[in-house]
Amino acid sequence: MILNKLMELGAGKSRGLNGLHPRDLKEVANELLAEIIAAEKEKENQKTKKGNVKEGAKEEKKKKKRKQKAEAKPEGFSYFLPNIIEGNKIYTTVWKERDESTNLRQQHDVELEKETKRKEVETEIRFQVDELMREELKNLRMAVERDFREPPKSKAKPKKVSSEQSKSAKKKEKDFTANRSLASLCDELIEQGLLKAVPQVPLSDYLGDFSYLGSTLLHANISPMPSLYDIRQIIAMYAILPLGSKPLHEKAPLVKSILLAGPHGVGKKMLVHSICTETCATLFDLSAKNIAGKYPGKIGQQMMLHMVIKVAKLLQPSVVWIDDAEKTFIKKVPKEEKVLEPKRLKKDLPKVLKKIKTEDRVLLVGTSSRPFDAELKPLFKVYDRILLIPRADYASRYLIWKKLIEKNGGIITSALDLTSLAKVSDGYTPGHLVQVVKSVLTEHRIHQQTKSPLTANNFLRVLSKTEPIYQQEETAFANWAAKTPLAKKALKARKEKEALERAAQEAAKKGKR
Repeated sequence: MILNKLMELGAGKSRGLNGLHPRDLKEVANELLAEIIAAEKEKENQKTKKGNVKEGAKEEKKKKKRKQKAEAKPEGFSYFLPNIIEGNKIYTTVWKERDESTNLRQQHDVELEKETKRKEVETEIRFQVDELMREELKNLRMAVERDFREPPKSKAKPKKVSSEQSKSAKKKEKDFTANRSLASLCDELIEQGLLKAVPQVPLSDYLGDFSYLGSTLLHANISPMPSLYDIRQIIAMYAILPLGSKPLHEKAPLVKSILLAGPHGVGKKMLVHSICTETCATLFDLSAKNIAGKYPGKIGQQMMLHMVIKVAKLLQPSVVWIDDAEKTFIKKVPKEEKVLEPKRLKKDLPKVLKKIKTEDRVLLVGTSSRPFDAELKPLFKVYDRILLIPRADYASRYLIWKKLIEKNGGIITSALDLTSLAKVSDGYTPGHLVQVVKSVLTEHRIHQQTKSPLTANNFLRVLSKTEPIYQQEETAFANWAAKTPLAKKALKARKEKEALERAAQEAAKKGKR
Protein backbone atom coordinates (compact mmCIF):
# COMPACT_ATOMS: atom_id res chain seq x y z
CA MET A 1 0.00 0.00 0.00
CA ILE A 2 2.75 2.41 0.99
CA LEU A 3 4.92 1.55 -2.06
CA ASN A 4 1.93 2.16 -4.32
CA LYS A 5 1.40 5.58 -2.76
CA LEU A 6 5.06 6.39 -3.16
CA MET A 7 4.95 5.36 -6.79
CA GLU A 8 1.95 7.64 -7.34
CA LEU A 9 3.76 10.55 -5.71
CA GLY A 10 6.92 9.84 -7.62
CA ALA A 11 5.09 9.61 -10.92
CA GLY A 12 3.78 13.12 -10.41
CA LYS A 13 7.20 14.60 -9.77
CA SER A 14 9.89 15.41 -12.28
CA ARG A 15 12.43 13.13 -10.75
CA GLY A 16 11.70 9.52 -9.71
CA LEU A 17 12.25 7.52 -6.55
CA ASN A 18 15.85 6.70 -7.47
CA GLY A 19 16.80 10.30 -6.90
CA LEU A 20 15.60 10.31 -3.25
CA HIS A 21 17.64 9.54 -0.16
CA PRO A 22 16.51 6.61 2.05
CA ARG A 23 15.91 8.94 4.94
CA ASP A 24 13.70 11.07 2.72
CA LEU A 25 11.78 7.97 1.69
CA LYS A 26 11.06 7.09 5.35
CA GLU A 27 9.78 10.56 6.06
CA VAL A 28 7.52 10.49 3.03
CA ALA A 29 6.23 7.08 4.05
CA ASN A 30 5.47 8.26 7.60
CA GLU A 31 3.59 11.32 6.27
CA LEU A 32 1.57 9.15 3.97
CA LEU A 33 0.68 6.77 6.79
CA ALA A 34 -0.47 9.65 8.97
CA GLU A 35 -2.68 11.02 6.17
CA ILE A 36 -4.22 7.61 5.47
CA ILE A 37 -4.97 7.00 9.17
CA ALA A 38 -6.58 10.50 9.49
CA ALA A 39 -8.75 9.91 6.40
CA GLU A 40 -9.93 6.55 7.74
CA LYS A 41 -10.73 8.07 11.15
CA GLU A 42 -12.84 10.81 9.49
CA LYS A 43 -14.79 8.19 7.53
CA GLU A 44 -15.47 6.24 10.73
CA ASN A 45 -16.53 9.42 12.58
CA GLN A 46 -18.99 10.30 9.79
CA LYS A 47 -20.48 6.82 9.91
CA THR A 48 -20.87 6.96 13.68
CA LYS A 49 -22.51 10.43 13.45
CA LYS A 50 -25.05 9.20 10.89
CA GLY A 51 -25.80 6.19 13.04
CA ASN A 52 -26.27 8.34 16.15
CA VAL A 53 -28.67 10.71 14.30
CA LYS A 54 -30.74 7.78 13.07
CA GLU A 55 -30.82 6.22 16.53
CA GLY A 56 -31.81 9.58 18.11
CA ALA A 57 -34.71 10.04 15.65
CA LYS A 58 -35.88 6.50 16.37
CA GLU A 59 -35.74 7.12 20.12
CA GLU A 60 -37.74 10.39 19.75
CA LYS A 61 -40.40 8.59 17.72
CA LYS A 62 -40.59 5.90 20.36
CA LYS A 63 -40.98 8.56 23.12
CA LYS A 64 -43.82 10.29 21.20
CA LYS A 65 -45.62 6.99 20.73
CA ARG A 66 -45.25 6.23 24.44
CA LYS A 67 -46.70 9.67 25.35
CA GLN A 68 -49.67 9.23 22.98
CA LYS A 69 -50.35 5.81 24.42
CA ALA A 70 -50.13 7.23 27.94
CA GLU A 71 -52.55 10.05 27.08
CA ALA A 72 -55.00 7.83 25.20
CA LYS A 73 -54.89 5.09 27.79
CA PRO A 74 -54.48 6.51 31.30
CA GLU A 75 -53.94 4.12 34.11
CA GLY A 76 -57.04 2.80 35.85
CA PHE A 77 -59.89 4.17 33.66
CA SER A 78 -58.57 4.19 30.11
CA TYR A 79 -61.88 3.93 28.22
CA PHE A 80 -64.52 5.10 30.72
CA LEU A 81 -62.92 8.33 31.99
CA PRO A 82 -64.63 10.71 29.44
CA ASN A 83 -68.05 9.27 30.29
CA ILE A 84 -67.37 9.67 33.99
CA ILE A 85 -66.32 13.31 33.49
CA GLU A 86 -69.52 14.08 31.51
CA GLY A 87 -71.65 12.37 34.14
CA ASN A 88 -69.95 14.37 36.87
CA LYS A 89 -70.67 17.63 34.99
CA ILE A 90 -74.35 16.71 34.59
CA TYR A 91 -74.57 15.86 38.30
CA THR A 92 -72.96 19.14 39.44
CA THR A 93 -75.04 21.34 37.11
CA VAL A 94 -78.44 19.62 37.37
CA TRP A 95 -78.82 17.30 40.33
CA LYS A 96 -76.41 18.45 43.04
CA GLU A 97 -78.45 21.43 44.32
CA ARG A 98 -81.88 20.06 43.37
CA ASP A 99 -84.27 19.34 46.23
CA GLU A 100 -86.03 16.01 45.63
CA SER A 101 -87.37 15.60 49.17
CA THR A 102 -90.95 16.37 48.10
CA ASN A 103 -90.81 14.17 44.99
CA LEU A 104 -91.42 10.88 46.79
CA ARG A 105 -92.98 9.20 43.76
CA GLN A 106 -89.95 10.15 41.61
CA GLN A 107 -92.09 11.77 38.94
CA HIS A 108 -90.46 13.19 35.84
CA ASP A 109 -89.50 16.85 35.61
CA VAL A 110 -91.19 18.61 32.71
CA GLU A 111 -88.66 21.45 32.61
CA LEU A 112 -85.73 19.07 32.10
CA GLU A 113 -87.50 17.40 29.19
CA LYS A 114 -88.26 20.80 27.70
CA GLU A 115 -84.58 21.77 27.94
CA THR A 116 -83.53 18.63 26.07
CA LYS A 117 -86.08 19.16 23.31
CA ARG A 118 -85.62 22.92 23.16
CA LYS A 119 -82.37 22.70 21.17
CA GLU A 120 -84.00 20.58 18.48
CA VAL A 121 -86.95 22.95 18.26
CA GLU A 122 -84.61 25.96 18.15
CA THR A 123 -82.70 24.54 15.19
CA GLU A 124 -85.95 23.88 13.31
CA ILE A 125 -87.31 27.33 14.11
CA ARG A 126 -84.00 28.96 13.17
CA PHE A 127 -84.11 27.26 9.78
CA GLN A 128 -87.68 28.48 9.19
CA VAL A 129 -86.84 31.99 10.42
CA ASP A 130 -83.85 32.15 8.08
CA GLU A 131 -86.10 31.33 5.14
CA LEU A 132 -88.62 33.98 6.19
CA MET A 133 -85.86 36.56 6.64
CA ARG A 134 -84.56 35.81 3.15
CA GLU A 135 -88.02 36.41 1.70
CA GLU A 136 -88.37 39.64 3.70
CA LEU A 137 -84.97 40.81 2.46
CA LYS A 138 -86.07 40.23 -1.11
CA ASN A 139 -89.25 42.22 -0.50
CA LEU A 140 -87.29 45.03 1.17
CA ARG A 141 -84.87 45.19 -1.76
CA MET A 142 -87.77 45.43 -4.17
CA ALA A 143 -89.32 48.20 -2.07
CA VAL A 144 -86.03 50.11 -1.89
CA GLU A 145 -85.57 49.84 -5.65
CA ARG A 146 -89.08 51.20 -6.18
CA ASP A 147 -88.40 54.10 -3.82
CA PHE A 148 -85.17 55.04 -5.61
CA ARG A 149 -86.83 55.06 -8.99
CA GLU A 150 -87.80 58.50 -10.21
CA PRO A 151 -91.56 59.06 -9.98
CA PRO A 152 -93.30 59.96 -13.23
CA LYS A 153 -93.77 63.66 -13.77
CA SER A 154 -97.41 64.61 -13.46
CA LYS A 155 -98.73 67.21 -15.82
CA ALA A 156 -101.58 68.19 -13.49
CA LYS A 157 -101.49 71.80 -12.41
CA PRO A 158 -101.38 72.64 -8.69
CA LYS A 159 -104.74 73.53 -7.21
CA LYS A 160 -105.30 77.09 -6.17
CA VAL A 161 -105.98 77.62 -2.48
CA SER A 162 -108.58 80.22 -1.62
CA SER A 163 -107.98 82.87 1.00
CA GLU A 164 -110.65 81.39 3.28
CA GLN A 165 -108.99 77.95 3.22
CA SER A 166 -105.59 79.44 4.00
CA LYS A 167 -107.07 81.37 6.94
CA SER A 168 -108.73 78.25 8.32
CA ALA A 169 -105.45 76.32 7.98
CA LYS A 170 -103.62 79.03 9.89
CA LYS A 171 -106.26 78.92 12.63
CA LYS A 172 -105.84 75.14 12.94
CA GLU A 173 -102.07 75.42 13.16
CA LYS A 174 -102.24 78.09 15.87
CA ASP A 175 -100.11 77.22 18.90
CA PHE A 176 -101.46 78.41 22.26
CA THR A 177 -98.18 77.63 24.05
CA ALA A 178 -95.62 78.86 21.51
CA ASN A 179 -93.67 80.89 24.10
CA ARG A 180 -93.39 78.01 26.60
CA SER A 181 -90.66 75.37 26.78
CA LEU A 182 -91.19 71.63 26.88
CA ALA A 183 -89.91 71.40 30.45
CA SER A 184 -92.47 73.93 31.72
CA LEU A 185 -95.31 72.10 29.95
CA CYS A 186 -94.22 68.76 31.43
CA ASP A 187 -93.98 70.27 34.91
CA GLU A 188 -97.51 71.62 34.66
CA LEU A 189 -98.94 68.33 33.38
CA ILE A 190 -97.17 66.41 36.17
CA GLU A 191 -98.52 68.82 38.81
CA GLN A 192 -102.05 68.42 37.44
CA GLY A 193 -101.69 64.62 37.39
CA LEU A 194 -102.15 64.29 33.62
CA LEU A 195 -98.60 63.01 32.96
CA LYS A 196 -97.96 59.92 35.08
CA ALA A 197 -95.12 57.52 35.85
CA VAL A 198 -95.57 54.06 34.35
CA PRO A 199 -95.07 50.91 36.47
CA GLN A 200 -92.75 48.42 34.77
CA VAL A 201 -94.99 45.56 33.58
CA PRO A 202 -93.61 43.45 30.68
CA LEU A 203 -96.08 41.89 28.28
CA SER A 204 -94.88 38.39 29.25
CA ASP A 205 -96.46 38.88 32.70
CA TYR A 206 -99.89 38.89 31.05
CA LEU A 207 -100.44 35.13 31.31
CA GLY A 208 -102.62 33.17 28.93
CA ASP A 209 -102.58 29.98 26.88
CA PHE A 210 -103.85 28.89 23.45
CA SER A 211 -107.51 28.19 22.71
CA TYR A 212 -107.21 24.47 21.99
CA LEU A 213 -110.93 24.10 21.17
CA GLY A 214 -110.96 27.01 18.70
CA SER A 215 -110.43 24.91 15.58
CA THR A 216 -113.16 22.41 16.52
CA LEU A 217 -115.63 25.24 17.14
CA LEU A 218 -114.79 26.78 13.77
CA HIS A 219 -115.47 23.46 12.02
CA ALA A 220 -118.86 23.42 13.75
CA ASN A 221 -119.62 26.97 12.37
CA ILE A 222 -119.34 28.50 15.86
CA SER A 223 -117.16 31.59 16.26
CA PRO A 224 -114.96 31.00 19.35
CA MET A 225 -114.11 33.68 21.85
CA PRO A 226 -110.46 34.82 21.68
CA SER A 227 -108.14 33.43 24.33
CA LEU A 228 -105.89 35.55 26.54
CA TYR A 229 -102.94 34.48 24.37
CA ASP A 230 -104.75 35.88 21.30
CA ILE A 231 -105.35 39.18 23.14
CA ARG A 232 -101.65 39.41 23.95
CA GLN A 233 -100.73 38.82 20.31
CA ILE A 234 -103.20 41.47 19.08
CA ILE A 235 -101.84 44.03 21.55
CA ALA A 236 -98.32 43.33 20.31
CA MET A 237 -99.42 43.67 16.68
CA TYR A 238 -101.57 46.80 16.83
CA ALA A 239 -100.00 48.71 19.74
CA ILE A 240 -96.48 47.66 20.73
CA LEU A 241 -94.86 47.09 17.34
CA PRO A 242 -96.13 50.30 15.63
CA LEU A 243 -95.32 52.43 18.68
CA GLY A 244 -91.90 50.91 19.26
CA SER A 245 -90.63 50.97 15.67
CA LYS A 246 -90.88 54.02 13.40
CA PRO A 247 -90.44 52.09 10.09
CA LEU A 248 -93.16 49.64 11.12
CA HIS A 249 -95.44 52.51 12.10
CA GLU A 250 -95.00 54.05 8.65
CA LYS A 251 -95.71 50.79 6.77
CA ALA A 252 -98.35 49.23 9.05
CA PRO A 253 -102.04 50.18 8.81
CA LEU A 254 -102.73 53.31 10.83
CA VAL A 255 -104.41 52.61 14.17
CA LYS A 256 -104.97 55.77 16.22
CA SER A 257 -107.16 54.33 18.99
CA ILE A 258 -107.93 51.01 20.70
CA LEU A 259 -110.74 50.15 23.11
CA LEU A 260 -110.15 47.34 25.63
CA ALA A 261 -113.47 46.12 27.01
CA GLY A 262 -114.11 43.38 29.54
CA PRO A 263 -115.22 42.68 33.11
CA HIS A 264 -113.23 43.74 36.16
CA GLY A 265 -110.01 41.80 36.68
CA VAL A 266 -109.26 40.65 33.11
CA GLY A 267 -106.12 42.84 32.94
CA LYS A 268 -107.10 45.93 30.92
CA LYS A 269 -105.00 48.35 32.98
CA MET A 270 -102.13 45.85 33.00
CA LEU A 271 -102.13 45.80 29.20
CA VAL A 272 -101.94 49.61 29.10
CA HIS A 273 -98.92 49.55 31.42
CA SER A 274 -97.29 46.77 29.39
CA ILE A 275 -97.70 48.81 26.17
CA CYS A 276 -95.88 51.72 27.82
CA THR A 277 -93.23 49.42 29.30
CA GLU A 278 -92.40 47.59 26.08
CA THR A 279 -92.25 50.78 23.96
CA CYS A 280 -90.82 53.16 26.64
CA ALA A 281 -93.82 55.41 26.00
CA THR A 282 -95.03 58.34 28.11
CA LEU A 283 -98.48 57.93 29.69
CA PHE A 284 -101.14 60.66 29.76
CA ASP A 285 -104.29 60.07 31.83
CA LEU A 286 -107.47 61.77 30.53
CA SER A 287 -109.94 59.70 32.54
CA ALA A 288 -113.11 61.40 33.77
CA LYS A 289 -112.09 61.00 37.42
CA ASN A 290 -108.61 62.39 36.76
CA ILE A 291 -109.62 65.56 34.86
CA ALA A 292 -112.59 66.42 37.11
CA GLY A 293 -112.30 70.05 38.27
CA LYS A 294 -109.13 70.71 36.22
CA TYR A 295 -108.98 73.34 33.45
CA PRO A 296 -112.65 74.38 33.69
CA GLY A 297 -114.59 76.00 30.86
CA LYS A 298 -114.29 75.69 27.10
CA ILE A 299 -111.00 77.58 26.83
CA GLY A 300 -109.49 75.62 29.71
CA GLN A 301 -110.45 72.32 28.11
CA GLN A 302 -108.97 73.36 24.75
CA MET A 303 -105.74 74.39 26.52
CA MET A 304 -105.56 71.04 28.35
CA LEU A 305 -106.03 68.96 25.20
CA HIS A 306 -103.63 71.17 23.24
CA MET A 307 -100.91 70.74 25.89
CA VAL A 308 -101.42 66.97 26.10
CA ILE A 309 -101.27 66.41 22.32
CA LYS A 310 -98.29 68.76 21.89
CA VAL A 311 -96.22 67.11 24.63
CA ALA A 312 -97.30 63.64 23.42
CA LYS A 313 -95.98 64.41 19.93
CA LEU A 314 -92.72 65.86 21.27
CA LEU A 315 -92.15 62.89 23.62
CA GLN A 316 -93.36 60.17 21.28
CA PRO A 317 -94.03 57.29 21.51
CA SER A 318 -96.94 58.27 23.76
CA VAL A 319 -100.12 56.65 25.08
CA VAL A 320 -103.21 58.70 25.99
CA TRP A 321 -105.27 56.60 28.39
CA ILE A 322 -108.97 57.04 29.19
CA ASP A 323 -110.23 54.76 31.96
CA ASP A 324 -113.97 54.05 32.12
CA ALA A 325 -114.23 55.08 28.47
CA GLU A 326 -117.97 54.37 28.39
CA LYS A 327 -118.62 57.36 30.68
CA THR A 328 -117.58 59.77 27.93
CA PHE A 329 -120.49 58.49 25.78
CA ILE A 330 -122.83 57.31 28.56
CA LYS A 331 -126.55 57.33 27.84
CA LYS A 332 -127.69 58.63 31.21
CA VAL A 333 -125.35 60.24 33.70
CA PRO A 334 -126.05 59.08 37.29
CA LYS A 335 -126.78 61.76 39.88
CA GLU A 336 -123.67 60.82 41.84
CA GLU A 337 -121.38 61.44 38.84
CA LYS A 338 -122.86 64.69 37.51
CA VAL A 339 -120.25 66.67 39.45
CA LEU A 340 -117.43 64.85 37.56
CA GLU A 341 -118.85 65.84 34.14
CA PRO A 342 -118.02 62.48 32.50
CA LYS A 343 -119.28 63.59 29.03
CA ARG A 344 -116.89 66.50 28.98
CA LEU A 345 -114.65 65.12 26.17
CA LYS A 346 -117.46 63.77 23.95
CA LYS A 347 -117.20 66.49 21.26
CA ASP A 348 -113.44 67.09 21.50
CA LEU A 349 -112.17 63.51 21.23
CA PRO A 350 -112.78 63.26 17.43
CA LYS A 351 -110.93 66.57 17.00
CA VAL A 352 -108.01 65.23 19.05
CA LEU A 353 -107.77 62.17 16.79
CA LYS A 354 -107.69 64.40 13.69
CA LYS A 355 -104.66 66.21 15.12
CA ILE A 356 -102.78 62.90 15.35
CA LYS A 357 -101.16 62.48 11.91
CA THR A 358 -99.74 59.39 10.23
CA GLU A 359 -96.15 60.15 11.25
CA ASP A 360 -97.06 60.64 14.95
CA ARG A 361 -96.57 57.61 17.20
CA VAL A 362 -99.39 58.54 19.55
CA LEU A 363 -102.03 55.99 20.56
CA LEU A 364 -105.36 56.59 22.33
CA VAL A 365 -106.26 53.62 24.55
CA GLY A 366 -109.62 53.36 26.29
CA THR A 367 -110.54 50.78 28.93
CA SER A 368 -114.14 49.97 29.81
CA SER A 369 -115.76 47.48 32.19
CA ARG A 370 -119.34 48.43 31.15
CA PRO A 371 -119.25 49.33 27.43
CA PHE A 372 -122.94 48.47 26.96
CA ASP A 373 -123.88 51.59 28.99
CA ALA A 374 -122.51 53.89 26.26
CA GLU A 375 -123.98 55.11 22.98
CA LEU A 376 -122.73 52.83 20.25
CA LYS A 377 -122.29 55.16 17.24
CA PRO A 378 -120.03 57.83 18.83
CA LEU A 379 -118.09 55.14 20.70
CA PHE A 380 -117.37 53.16 17.53
CA LYS A 381 -116.41 56.34 15.62
CA VAL A 382 -113.72 57.29 18.12
CA TYR A 383 -112.07 53.86 18.55
CA ASP A 384 -110.60 52.14 15.46
CA ARG A 385 -110.04 48.74 17.08
CA ILE A 386 -112.32 47.22 19.73
CA LEU A 387 -111.09 44.21 21.72
CA LEU A 388 -113.37 42.26 24.02
CA ILE A 389 -111.21 40.53 26.65
CA PRO A 390 -113.04 37.40 27.86
CA ARG A 391 -112.61 35.48 31.07
CA ALA A 392 -109.86 32.88 31.12
CA ASP A 393 -110.51 29.40 29.71
CA TYR A 394 -109.31 26.13 31.29
CA ALA A 395 -105.80 26.15 29.75
CA SER A 396 -105.20 29.78 30.72
CA ARG A 397 -106.48 29.22 34.27
CA TYR A 398 -104.16 26.24 34.74
CA LEU A 399 -101.17 28.30 33.56
CA ILE A 400 -102.16 31.31 35.72
CA TRP A 401 -102.53 29.19 38.88
CA LYS A 402 -99.13 27.58 38.35
CA LYS A 403 -97.21 30.77 37.56
CA LEU A 404 -98.84 32.83 40.33
CA ILE A 405 -98.14 30.23 43.02
CA GLU A 406 -94.50 29.91 41.97
CA LYS A 407 -94.07 33.69 41.71
CA ASN A 408 -95.38 34.29 45.24
CA GLY A 409 -93.07 31.71 46.84
CA GLY A 410 -95.26 28.61 46.70
CA ILE A 411 -93.93 25.10 45.99
CA ILE A 412 -96.04 22.93 43.69
CA THR A 413 -96.03 19.29 44.78
CA SER A 414 -98.12 16.24 43.98
CA ALA A 415 -100.39 17.15 46.91
CA LEU A 416 -101.55 20.30 45.04
CA ASP A 417 -104.07 19.36 42.36
CA LEU A 418 -103.88 22.19 39.81
CA THR A 419 -106.34 20.53 37.42
CA SER A 420 -109.14 20.66 39.98
CA LEU A 421 -108.28 24.28 40.81
CA ALA A 422 -108.42 25.22 37.11
CA LYS A 423 -111.75 23.41 36.71
CA VAL A 424 -113.43 24.86 39.83
CA SER A 425 -112.24 28.43 39.12
CA ASP A 426 -114.31 28.64 35.93
CA GLY A 427 -116.01 32.05 35.88
CA TYR A 428 -113.28 33.89 37.79
CA THR A 429 -110.95 36.45 36.24
CA PRO A 430 -107.13 36.53 36.54
CA GLY A 431 -107.52 39.43 38.98
CA HIS A 432 -109.55 37.20 41.30
CA LEU A 433 -106.87 34.51 41.15
CA VAL A 434 -104.14 37.04 41.98
CA GLN A 435 -106.04 38.17 45.09
CA VAL A 436 -106.61 34.57 46.23
CA VAL A 437 -102.95 33.56 45.83
CA LYS A 438 -101.68 36.65 47.66
CA SER A 439 -104.11 36.14 50.57
CA VAL A 440 -103.15 32.44 50.96
CA LEU A 441 -99.37 32.64 50.51
CA THR A 442 -98.40 34.74 53.49
CA GLU A 443 -94.89 34.64 54.98
CA HIS A 444 -96.00 32.28 57.75
CA ARG A 445 -97.62 29.88 55.25
CA ILE A 446 -94.57 29.91 52.96
CA HIS A 447 -92.31 28.80 55.85
CA GLN A 448 -94.69 25.95 56.73
CA GLN A 449 -94.57 24.36 53.25
CA THR A 450 -91.86 21.84 54.19
CA LYS A 451 -94.04 20.36 56.95
CA SER A 452 -97.48 20.77 55.37
CA PRO A 453 -97.40 21.20 51.56
CA LEU A 454 -99.98 23.29 49.72
CA THR A 455 -103.29 21.71 48.73
CA ALA A 456 -106.21 22.82 46.58
CA ASN A 457 -108.40 23.30 49.67
CA ASN A 458 -106.16 26.14 50.87
CA PHE A 459 -107.10 28.18 47.79
CA LEU A 460 -110.70 27.01 47.45
CA ARG A 461 -111.65 28.37 50.89
CA VAL A 462 -110.63 31.90 49.88
CA LEU A 463 -111.97 31.51 46.32
CA SER A 464 -115.45 30.60 47.60
CA LYS A 465 -115.70 33.98 49.36
CA THR A 466 -115.14 36.00 46.14
CA GLU A 467 -117.92 36.67 43.64
CA PRO A 468 -117.40 35.34 40.08
CA ILE A 469 -118.66 36.79 36.80
CA TYR A 470 -122.33 35.90 36.55
CA GLN A 471 -124.09 34.74 33.41
CA GLN A 472 -126.05 37.97 33.03
CA GLU A 473 -122.87 40.03 32.73
CA GLU A 474 -121.40 37.59 30.19
CA THR A 475 -124.52 37.73 28.01
CA ALA A 476 -124.48 41.54 28.18
CA PHE A 477 -120.87 41.57 26.92
CA ALA A 478 -121.68 39.03 24.19
CA ASN A 479 -124.68 41.05 22.96
CA TRP A 480 -122.60 44.22 22.93
CA ALA A 481 -119.75 42.52 21.04
CA ALA A 482 -122.23 41.33 18.38
CA LYS A 483 -123.08 45.00 17.63
CA THR A 484 -119.51 46.05 16.89
CA PRO A 485 -118.65 46.83 13.23
CA LEU A 486 -116.26 43.90 12.92
CA ALA A 487 -118.82 41.43 14.29
CA LYS A 488 -121.44 42.76 11.87
CA LYS A 489 -119.08 42.28 8.93
CA ALA A 490 -118.27 38.74 10.04
CA LEU A 491 -121.98 37.90 10.41
CA LYS A 492 -122.73 39.33 6.96
CA ALA A 493 -119.90 37.31 5.39
CA ARG A 494 -121.13 34.16 7.11
CA LYS A 495 -124.66 34.67 5.81
CA GLU A 496 -123.36 35.19 2.27
CA LYS A 497 -121.31 32.01 2.53
CA GLU A 498 -124.30 30.02 3.76
CA ALA A 499 -126.43 31.41 0.92
CA LEU A 500 -123.82 30.37 -1.65
CA GLU A 501 -123.61 26.88 -0.15
CA ARG A 502 -127.39 26.52 -0.29
CA ALA A 503 -127.49 27.69 -3.90
CA ALA A 504 -124.75 25.19 -4.79
CA GLN A 505 -126.65 22.36 -3.07
CA GLU A 506 -129.89 23.26 -4.89
CA ALA A 507 -128.07 23.38 -8.24
CA ALA A 508 -126.53 19.98 -7.54
CA LYS A 509 -129.97 18.52 -6.76
CA LYS A 510 -131.43 19.92 -10.00
CA GLY A 511 -128.52 18.49 -11.98
CA LYS A 512 -129.15 15.01 -10.53
CA ARG A 513 -132.82 15.21 -11.45
